[in-house]
Amino acid sequence: MNYQGTIIEESLEGKSVLEDVKILSTKVEQVVEKHKTPWLLQWTLHKVEIPENKAKEVAEKISKSLDYSHEGSWYADFKNNTHHYIIFRDEVFYIDRKSKEQYNEAKQYGLSLGIPEYQLDFSPFSI
Repeated sequence: MNYQGTIIEESLEGKSVLEDVKILSTKVEQVVEKHKTPWLLQWTLHKVEIPENKAKEVAEKISKSLDYSHEGSWYADFKNNTHHYIIFRDEVFYIDRKSKEQYNEAKQYGLSLGIPEYQLDFSPFSI
């Protein structure tokens, strides 16, 4: 089963990874103080689909492409009905969607990078 998720274009140092995914839709969102990215005026959110057989490869490529030149950090994620990839710079979590413990581990890692808690709203129940 294919994976779906969101990639924020401005989070990427190298945008070539966008060529490896199917972009289903794009939305531009104005940055506000709550986003904690004052160096940006907007976020370009791409809703994407990744074939199951390419998910691990795409996750690793995203992990190496995420910008870490500013305070805090970025992440990307995509999921299907059974598994969820949560991707940080140089760290990929492959989570069984039934495992609250695995979600908690990914959330704690994100918090340790300075990502605001409200942005780490991973849920095993949402699709």
